[in-house]
Amino acid sequence: MTIVLKAGKVYRLRKMSNIDNIKNYTVIDLEMTGLSAKNDKIIEIGAARVRGGEIVDTISTLVNPKQHIPQRVQELTGITDSDVENAADMDEAVDNLLDFIGDDIILGQNVTFDYSFLKQWAVNHKRTLSLNAYDTLKIARKCLPAEQSKKLEDLCEYFGVSRENAHRALDDAIETKQIFEKLLALMNEKGEPVESKPLVYKAKKQTPATAHQVRQLKELMAEYGIADIISWDNLTRSQASRLYDEYRSTYINRCVDGSE
Repeated sequence: MTIVLKAGKVYRLRKMSNIDNIKNYTVIDLEMTGLSAKNDKIIEIGAARVRGGEIVDTISTLVNPKQHIPQRVQELTGITDSDVENAADMDEAVDNLLDFIGDDIILGQNVTFDYSFLKQWAVNHKRTLSLNAYDTLKIARKCLPAEQSKKLEDLCEYFGVSRENAHRALDDAIETKQIFEKLLALMNEKGEPVESKPLVYKAKKQTPATAHQVRQLKELMAEYGIADIISWDNLTRSQASRLYDEYRSTYINRCVDGSE
């Protein structure tokens, strides 16, 4: 709120809203094997290009993570290991997404999370990546009651947006656009501007798995008959450590329980 003093009087000027100018951007959503940009991988990419407030083009791509998709993620997304077996690899899929985005501002729900995976990929490949974004999560925190959940599914319910194919990338991206439009209307009523912000995520180039880690992991997989879907050339030290612990815990526990 701007305060102007004139002739001894105080005038409160309503903030100028820029809502009518927000018509062109690309909305994105990614599905991953987990929450860690260092250890987990993208399994699906969805994006929609918006011009004049309307969707004019979309992409929807399954991605082969070259590692097992955890059961909880399969149940959440409906995406299985067999679904991604012949899908695009991460390098091809991310390259295509970045080409699709071009110079656009991007939109997403908690978009820094999605960006962290893109940034980690870029750093690992010695690529420069810098994007500006609108984030529906942050905007919702500004204009909705504190007690209102800001999760995408709850925002859809709050605004009456149909929720179809939950946790599938393109569907979530389109729903995010619809939520964004509802939030813009609320911000416009308040006379509040909505500005895109540079996305920030500090990523370090990951080091390859050691020969000892690779040998140890392969021996464990052979012992328990674990399918080899790992991209060994791209396996990092942290990923190898996590996979070894995950496989060891899962399969040893199964043997102890007598389930195998």
